[in-house]
Amino acid sequence: MSRFAVVVVLAADAHDVMAPLTHHNGGTRPWNNTFVPIESQWPGTFGRGWAAEFTHRHHWAELLEYLQALPWPRPETVQVLIHDEEDDCFGLWMLYDGKLIEVPLPRTERYIEQSPTSGSCSSDISYLHRTDTALPTPNMPTVHRSTP
Repeated sequence: MSRFAVVVVLAADAHDVMAPLTHHNGGTRPWNNTFVPIESQWPGTFGRGWAAEFTHRHHWAELLEYLQALPWPRPETVQVLIHDEEDDCFGLWMLYDGKLIEVPLPRTERYIEQSPTSGSCSSDISYLHRTDTALPTPNMPTVHRSTP
């Protein structure tokens, strides 16, 4: 299934860790996309951010595992924001005990979509829905997102 997603990585003091991801993939990671630095207008503040656009889900499916394995100088500051084309808002993942875990946001629910090819439900195909809107709640299974 072809889907578009924007991924933003925020982390303090992580320029050296993210630098290789801002260059063409030389076969060292499972995707070909590169991250573009997001510079602060106030030098020396929180740190840096990086953003990338992915056009197919399989291009970023292994991204979280890859990012969690990087040697972050300050892992407590790592935040990954992902906005899939079907999401109502960005989802937030943070490092807890060495794993990138989705942090449940208030008034959101992650729903599992039925695969158009197999007809089965898989948490690999899901989207984040705002529950505080006038839009109807989807009639689909939800992903359990425990609070870290």
